Amino acid sequence: MTDQGISSLYQPTLAEIVKIEQLTEREKLFTLYLKDGHDLGHKAGQFVEVSVFGIGEAPISVTSSPTRNGTFELCVREVGDVTRALHRMEPGSTVGIRGPFGNGFPMEKMRGKDLLFAPGGIGLFPLRSVIQQVLDERESFGRVIILYGARNPSELLFKDELAQWEARDDVEFHVTVDRGDESWTGNVGVITTLFPKVTINPRNTVALTVGPPVMYRFVLMELLSKGIQDGNIFLSLERRMKCGLGKCGHCQINNVYVCQKGPVFSYAQLKDLPEAI
Repeated sequence: MTDQGISSLYQPTLAEIVKIEQLTEREKLFTLYLKDGHDLGHKAGQFVEVSVFGIGEAPISVTSSPTRNGTFELCVREVGDVTRALHRMEPGSTVGIRGPFGNGFPMEKMRGKDLLFAPGGIGLFPLRSVIQQVLDERESFGRVIILYGARNPSELLFKDELAQWEARDDVEFHVTVDRGDESWTGNVGVITTLFPKVTINPRNTVALTVGPPVMYRFVLMELLSKGIQDGNIFLSLERRMKCGLGKCGHCQINNVYVCQKGPVFSYAQLKDLPEAI
């Protein structure tokens, strides 16, 4: 789907759901393949429009790496009509896929660099795609540091994968929850409480963060205080997506259409757009 004609931007391609995994009370992981035999052809950080026929469509980030072809994965939180309909589906069901859309994270710029990932909550959805690609091409990158925060232990995503990252010798992994429970023995506090646990070389570090808008302000303060350059800090405004084509105006910030210029931006691009973050 990488060489799309203009008609295919509006016409969904049929996809079959081959696997559904319950991650948390509100999130499910869907594994799909395109029935036309093509790979999705996405870049890490891009999103697709998912159609549930008779209900509508919704923009959803691709959470699997482009290095893992054949199928692709979407993690879906149940929040509206389309996502509720998706959560009621079973393997073998058919949906429509438009895209992929957006610019993705700058993988080439990141090669040879140390990487600091700071996802919060469901911000791990799009960043998991990048992390998977980096680990699949591990020799092309320097240090890999992952700081992950969730509201409570029950909302931690991809728990088996988190354990794998933590067990790797070539990954520095730290996790925190805002509020622990009786079984939680790890760090308690917001994601910024993890930053003092790591030291970095700011001249050779690229940082990537995705999370709720309230988180960005404080994570950006931490990244800037460590000396990381504005142009080496990347975040996603994927929460603003709607049509994906710059037609509905839902994602417009001043004269910027997030779906066309983003959803991934450097902080250098956004620091003069206070409405964005």
